Amino acid sequence: MRPTEPMRPKGLKGLKGPTGPARTGAALALLAALLLALLPTAADAADAAEAAPKVALSQSEGGKGGEITVSGSGWKPGALLMLLICGQSAPGKGVIGGTNSCANTDGRAATVGAQGSFSQKLPVAEPPKPCPCVVHVAGVTGQQDAVDTAFTVAGHPTAPLPEPSGGGRLAVLASVRLEGSSGVLVWFGAPARREVVFTVGNLGQTPVKDPVFEVGTSHGVFSPQYEERQWRGTLQPGRKALVRLPVELTAGAHGDYQVSVRYGGKVLVEQPWGVGRPWGVLLFWLLLAVVVPAALFRIGMAVVDRTRPAGGRRPSTRQRAHRLPERAPLPIPPASAGDEPTAVLPWFTPRSAPSENSPTTKGQS
Repeated sequence: MRPTEPMRPKGLKGLKGPTGPARTGAALALLAALLLALLPTAADAADAAEAAPKVALSQSEGGKGGEITVSGSGWKPGALLMLLICGQSAPGKGVIGGTNSCANTDGRAATVGAQGSFSQKLPVAEPPKPCPCVVHVAGVTGQQDAVDTAFTVAGHPTAPLPEPSGGGRLAVLASVRLEGSSGVLVWFGAPARREVVFTVGNLGQTPVKDPVFEVGTSHGVFSPQYEERQWRGTLQPGRKALVRLPVELTAGAHGDYQVSVRYGGKVLVEQPWGVGRPWGVLLFWLLLAVVVPAALFRIGMAVVDRTRPAGGRRPSTRQRAHRLPERAPLPIPPASAGDEPTAVLPWFTPRSAPSENSPTTKGQS
């Protein structure tokens, strides 16, 4: 008896599928195609590495008073960069002490060209911290990347790098805001004060105790000047906390400012701050420009009146206003012999007696 042939659908009755080995090869080819489509190619990885910012130095060692040329590529066109020589630093570990470990007074600024490259001369200076040293190139506006390149300052002391304090990583989890208001004194040029408030979380595996943040303010194209602000407390892994850091401007500052908060060499917060003009100072100088000339004029006139001779002294305005007008003296008839002098009243003008030859008026006898 012949074995029964398996039933096939009518529409597929004339078709024959691939055998077992052929079907396995087709599945492997399809899987390989999917993997190639999902995984980045070597060319893409090379392009990404080429697009990362790079920094090159004309020489790797120099003495104080010398000069080196710092050039770079792969930066964002138009970005403003800050170039510093920093101590207690190493490539890949960042500037451990922040900008306090750098020769800030001898730093230079560079603007990235249209092709994403720059070239700037940098004087060699001794940083306040011992070497190992780096040339620190960081973006100020337009790009916040930072690149450290090893550099040796000849004759500068060296010391081992400090051990890392922990593996905690802080990140901003909520929106940033500035709290506080300006008082009346700010209208007259007093320093404006605020508090930058933000929420941070510990994304690392170890707690962070009493972290030290760097708060800086910048105006226009100038780089921010950072100052250290320590936050008291311990942030456990996976926890978050509200951080308040004071920030203050110089006296008389006005215009558009930007507040930056940095931790571990990385900028965490950037918040704009508009400060009004101190109009009270302008009003004060305007009043001073009117009052002082008027007072000097009055003092000068008083001195002139006092130093003028007595005969040529002119009476003051008040004396002229209260003085009565002068009258001409009244005529006094000559007195005859034997007559007694008669007092003459100021409102009465004496008349002479009529003579005998003068005609008599009506009513006289």
